[in-house]
Amino acid sequence: MTNTYLYGAHVWANNIRQHYLRFGGQTDGRAERDPVIVIPGITSPVETWRFVAERLGRHFDTYVLDARGRGLSQANDELDYSLDAMAADVIAFAQALSLPAYSIVGHSMGGRIGIRVAGQRPAGLMRLVAVDPCLGRYPANLAWYVDSIRQAQRGMSVEQMRQYCPTWTEEQLRLRAQWLHTCNERAITTSFHAFQTDDIHADVARINVPVLLMAAERGDVIRDTEVEQLRQLLPSMQYLRVKDAGHMIPWDNEAGFYRAFGDFLGHPLDH
Repeated sequence: MTNTYLYGAHVWANNIRQHYLRFGGQTDGRAERDPVIVIPGITSPVETWRFVAERLGRHFDTYVLDARGRGLSQANDELDYSLDAMAADVIAFAQALSLPAYSIVGHSMGGRIGIRVAGQRPAGLMRLVAVDPCLGRYPANLAWYVDSIRQAQRGMSVEQMRQYCPTWTEEQLRLRAQWLHTCNERAITTSFHAFQTDDIHADVARINVPVLLMAAERGDVIRDTEVEQLRQLLPSMQYLRVKDAGHMIPWDNEAGFYRAFGDFLGHPLDH
C-alpha cells in the first residue's frame, strides 16, 4: 500500500499547542473532497491511529489530532480538560489551518467531541462520523486506565501491555506501550468522569449536518434503546453496527470498519 503520511506538526489554536499528523494532502483528486479531521479516543495518541489515517489518506486530506492532554499536544495539570474545551480546540484547529470545509471522524471520546462541535454548527463542518461514542454509561473501569498509564510512565513491555489488551496484535500493543505515557492522568480522569455527567443529547438535537453513527456489535457502549433516543432527536442520522468488533472497532475488524463508511464521506474507503 502506498504510504500517504506527509508530516507531523504543531499549531497554536484555542490558546494551546495542538499536535497533529497529516496524511494524503491535496493531490490525486483529494482537493475535490472535504478534508477529514480524525479525533481519537480517551487514551489514544495520534500515533496509535496511524494505520487508519493511512487508509483515509488514500482518498482525503486527513488530519489526526492529539486531544489536549494526549500525545504531543499541550498537557499539564492546570489545563481545562472539559468536553467544551476540547470541542473548542477542534473548531480553532480547523480555523488555524484555514480549512474552509471539513468532515470529522471521532472515536469514543472523539465521537463525543465531534457531537459537541456539530451541535455548535461551526462554519465549515460538513459531516460527522461518530464511532461508538459513549452516551453516558461507559462500561469500563477507571482503574484500568490509571494503572496502565502509571505503569507506562515507568516503561512498559509488550507482554505487560498484553495484560490490559489481551486480544491486540503485537504491533498494536507495542504502539500503545510506547505512547500511553503521554496521556495526562488528570486529563483522562476528567474525561472519564465527564462521560457520566456531560449530556450530549441536546447537542445531537442541534446538529444540522449529515451524521453517521457507527456502533460496535460488542462492548455494550451503545445500546439499541440509546440509538433510538438519538434518532428521535435527529431523524436524518444514519446508523449501523460493525459485526465482529468491540469498542475498538478498527482494531477488531479493520476491513469492516472501512466498509461501514460506505460513501458517506464522499468516497468509499474499502479499496
